[in-house]
Amino acid sequence: MANVASDDAELARQLEDVREQQRAISGVLRAVARSAGIQPVLDEVVEACERLCRAEYSALYLLEDGLLHVEAYNTKAGGGEYDRQHPHALDRTTGAGRAAVERGPVHIPDIREDPEYSYGGPTEYYRSLIAVPIMVEDDLIGVVVASRREPQPFTSQHIELVQTFADQAAIAVANARLMEAVERQRTELARFVSPQVAELISSNEGERLLAGHRAYISCLFCDLRDFTAFTETAAPEELFDVLREYHAVVGDLIPTHEGTLEHFAGDGLMVFFNDPLEVTDHELQAVRLALAAQERFARLAEAWRKRGTVLGLGIGIEAGYATIGRIGFEGRYDYGVLGPVANLASRLSTRAAAGQILVGQRLFAAVEEGVETAPAGNLELKGFARPVAAYEVRGVR
Repeated sequence: MANVASDDAELARQLEDVREQQRAISGVLRAVARSAGIQPVLDEVVEACERLCRAEYSALYLLEDGLLHVEAYNTKAGGGEYDRQHPHALDRTTGAGRAAVERGPVHIPDIREDPEYSYGGPTEYYRSLIAVPIMVEDDLIGVVVASRREPQPFTSQHIELVQTFADQAAIAVANARLMEAVERQRTELARFVSPQVAELISSNEGERLLAGHRAYISCLFCDLRDFTAFTETAAPEELFDVLREYHAVVGDLIPTHEGTLEHFAGDGLMVFFNDPLEVTDHELQAVRLALAAQERFARLAEAWRKRGTVLGLGIGIEAGYATIGRIGFEGRYDYGVLGPVANLASRLSTRAAAGQILVGQRLFAAVEEGVETAPAGNLELKGFARPVAAYEVRGVR
């Protein structure tokens, strides 16, 4: 009977160990799934290795610039801060370095009896250790280490457990680095297209919107007055300097007013609002951007005037329905607008005098309560069979 009771107790202990392992593995997986950054995953791995292997100290190192840098460790034990200041080399003098060299688990039952072990930091808080490399396919990305104060060897089961958590850490690190790479690419992409379009390209809904859709938008065009005459006499370097300063002045305002830049074309610039993201009062936002652009441009034009360059800015805005989506060919696409609203905004911009903002009938109807305007008459515009009613914006009420 005593033997039966002993067997039952041992079975119960083994079952509890299995449950504890499952809970620890689930904890790491939850940390991975939460996507709250990589550090919670590394901390969870270190804590689980220490608890399940009955160790007094554990740490996780990541490979960077050819050295193993500690990224997570048990703060109760000493040595962590020393490790932060002294990354491990990939050699056989430490457990972490040796696991990196061998690309496999390392078990040192007693560091004082190991002829190759010569760690330069504090060693009084551990004697036995296991170190397991963190691998992504054949690439080493780090090492997990667990140690004990007394020279008590670890079991093969402990090594397998640390290997399991090292594999989970590898997944977390690989995912984090992939997300960093995607974010870097998105940031770089946003330098060449509007941030909204860069976001659209990497979103689940992006393919549908890029394929083409109908939307009600506000469309703003602006270009420089007397720019053609300027190009005939300006040096190429001066021409590029003027365009760079002009684009910077207007470009800084576009994200502030939730606009989407369609394109720069010489001295011309087109921005639309309310797509791909909805913009509250997008008609008013377009007017506010135009007013801010004229204010900033006036200061820039004054600086140019002192150098003998006389240029003005004309702006046209209209609201209406348009077809929006991917325009171009395989290998070179733009996210563009097609429809009469874009044509009308462009023609109004062409007719606007230096410093003037002209808006069409639909946009005027949407903003007349909040914007000071004056009738600009019925304008004969190229491409439109009948005269178009236009209004000059003077300011926001």
